[in-house]
Amino acid sequence: MFELHASKVSNLKNDVLSGLTVALALVPEAIAFAFVAGVGPLVGLYAAFMVGLITAIFGGRPGMISGATGAMAVVMVALVATGNAMGEAMDVPVDNMGLQYLFATVVLTGILQMLAGVFKLGKFIRLVPHPVMLGFVNGLAIVIFLAQLGQFKVTNAAGELEWMQGTPLYTMAGLIFATMAIIHFFPKLTKAVPSTLVAIVGISFLVYFIGLDTKLVGDVASIAGGLPTFGIPDVPFSLETLKFIFPFALVLAAIGLIESLLTLTLIDELTGTRGRSNKECIAQGAANTATGFFGGMGGCAMIGQSMINVNSGGRGRASGITAALALLGFILFASGLIEQIPLAALVGVMFIVVIGTFEWSSLRILGKVPKADAFVIILVSAVTVYSDLAVAVIVGVIVSALVFAWEHAKHIAVTRSVDENGSTVYEVNGPIFFGSIANFLEQFTPEDDSSDVIVEFKNARVVDHSAIAAIDTLAERYLSRNKTMHLKHLNKECKELLEKADKLVELNVIEDPDYHIASDKLA
Repeated sequence: MFELHASKVSNLKNDVLSGLTVALALVPEAIAFAFVAGVGPLVGLYAAFMVGLITAIFGGRPGMISGATGAMAVVMVALVATGNAMGEAMDVPVDNMGLQYLFATVVLTGILQMLAGVFKLGKFIRLVPHPVMLGFVNGLAIVIFLAQLGQFKVTNAAGELEWMQGTPLYTMAGLIFATMAIIHFFPKLTKAVPSTLVAIVGISFLVYFIGLDTKLVGDVASIAGGLPTFGIPDVPFSLETLKFIFPFALVLAAIGLIESLLTLTLIDELTGTRGRSNKECIAQGAANTATGFFGGMGGCAMIGQSMINVNSGGRGRASGITAALALLGFILFASGLIEQIPLAALVGVMFIVVIGTFEWSSLRILGKVPKADAFVIILVSAVTVYSDLAVAVIVGVIVSALVFAWEHAKHIAVTRSVDENGSTVYEVNGPIFFGSIANFLEQFTPEDDSSDVIVEFKNARVVDHSAIAAIDTLAERYLSRNKTMHLKHLNKECKELLEKADKLVELNVIEDPDYHIASDKLA
């Protein structure tokens, strides 16, 4: 049901129409995430405008959409609540104080993200294994799906939320399926106009002229407002304030960059182009710093809206710029019209995004890939749903790294032989590192060897300081038995790091390998 109908080449008309489509989908998302964070709807809408505009102009991935996101909003809840409590203790207006601490945190978040870009930390996104990417995409698709279920709830007479029943439910479901059908079938007629935009406008006219009783955007919150105004966050400029907001800023910066860079990688694959991760880090940081000064809650790349943009033909910077400016136009001039859009139409759009985002092929390959990779896919998906994206990706990378280390620890092999001079020769093959040193040491038998022992490292590689310590341990075993051991073809760095075996190394300038060892002693 989800195909990339447009070409991979940027087209101004497609960018503008796609941007309008994205702007319509941004409205309920920004409002919903603002409520999640415990702030007003305009705080989320201003963030979507500011972050979206700045990253569209200066970001490293044309066609990617940024704005207020749920991944960051869930972290902001505790920040706003604690800030309100601090304000109450200081006899400051409760609601305002939490908001001001949020703005200060968003500014600091942006600074940290810009530093990550300046120091070129964006390249480390390449360390994320493919199973983690699959888990991230699948988990985020589930999160987007679950977020839409809230639209199926209504407030009862007691002021409590309950699930829709009867006619309202059937009407909502019918409009959602109609929206999805239009998105799926309209491109078969023409691709001149994004099918998503046609679906939203068409369902809106249908509801208006028939007079169907269904939830509208205006039923969630009003989006009317003015231009965002500049203001320095009204918080005490003290070390205590920095201690309070820094942990939140660090987490928000990490979540924002991880989600943005993973989305960048996904859009790269879909469009057959390559974005610039470090430039995106700087743009995301500049956007968050600016939005903190202009009354926004901050944000990052949005995979759902980015997928809508790509599917609608948006490839260039004009799509993101159009989406941001159109959103501001909605706030200033067209709030009344936008508030008449049925939520069912936007939910239908997001359901199409869910279908397209989820990697259905991962279900087919679960039984074909190594069990460790299948486990990582499921683990990252589950942690994304039940915790947050940053934790999920970090957990996935750690598990993948441990699996990698365990598998490579099995690749160390030591062959024992006796040469023509009666010396015992050990030929080491494979990487020697913290995971393989136990297996490495077990393959030597000092008590059974001759008085002259040669250890050949020509086909081995000493990776870290744990390996150096293991070689020292081996040397000590032979020295304690008054046996002579020769270490051949070790790297020069190894000799510098060896404490007990340094005099046993036979250096050969021509044949010895040249590589660097991961060690704090040489840092």
